[in-house]
Amino acid sequence: MTAVLQAGRPAAVRARTTERASGSRLATLILLVPAIVACGLLFVYPLVRIVVVSVTEPSLGLDNYLSLFTDGYTLRVLLRTLLVALGVAVLDLIMAYPFALAMTVCGPRTRAILFTIVLIPFWTSALAKNFGWMILFQRNGLVDRFLSGTFGIDYPLLGTTPAVLIAMTQVLLPFAVLPLYARLDQIDRRLLDAAQGLGATRLRAFRQIYLPLSMPGVVASGVLVFILSLGFYVTPALLGSPQQTLIAQLIMARVEQVLDFAGANAIGIFLLIVTMAMLLLSRQVSERAARRQARPPGGGGPGAAAGLPKGAMP
Repeated sequence: MTAVLQAGRPAAVRARTTERASGSRLATLILLVPAIVACGLLFVYPLVRIVVVSVTEPSLGLDNYLSLFTDGYTLRVLLRTLLVALGVAVLDLIMAYPFALAMTVCGPRTRAILFTIVLIPFWTSALAKNFGWMILFQRNGLVDRFLSGTFGIDYPLLGTTPAVLIAMTQVLLPFAVLPLYARLDQIDRRLLDAAQGLGATRLRAFRQIYLPLSMPGVVASGVLVFILSLGFYVTPALLGSPQQTLIAQLIMARVEQVLDFAGANAIGIFLLIVTMAMLLLSRQVSERAARRQARPPGGGGPGAAAGLPKGAMP
């Protein structure tokens, strides 16, 4: 019937419709030109330039990339940065998960208060937060007096990796809470009630239903915090020491002191590769979780997707 109506339309009407569609596409392309040009000049060209410099100076080849894994000092800095970023991600997830879970079960007024607590760090200057940690961690500071007076530990934190780890964890905690809350708020809590109605304990229902369904949010939060931790400069520079340099400080030192632009570019590209790998991992985990939740009812439904046995729960 549709084909008959289309054939019966006058040729002039069809021509005007085609011309209108072509004009709309042309207008869309014209509007996209400034964004494409800006993206090319501000993002694509600098990235291509960084890659070219990293493989052409001082000679053509991959020597700058090979030195990342053959130079002992650079390799230690890379490993230290990855370990610190991993530690920050784990600590933030440990603290963010119960906080985000509480935000999903509390009332609207309490949720607003918890949201305000999460957003307060965004309203505070990063320098102010880092200087506050410096005052707490300095010799004879509050933390030093507490450790020495209570536990007899004489270990000044300022200028150490644990100080950097604690400060970065505090700064990046909101970036773990918000994605987690967005995911946990989408989980139907009636699944837990159904599991308990079938005989499961609260712990087992949480472990086999709620936790697997929340894993995409856990992975997204962990990856986001990990990626942000890789490029931290101010916090390690103020609270760390030259002996505990992280990768952002190494890049700055190579640019300002050694003038090794090619080596600094190679480190930057390495960070980009790690970032893209983490993003791909996060996407694969999310897609796998989505496929598991989309299984047909004959495969066991949401309970089977979360790892529950078919039929009644023991």
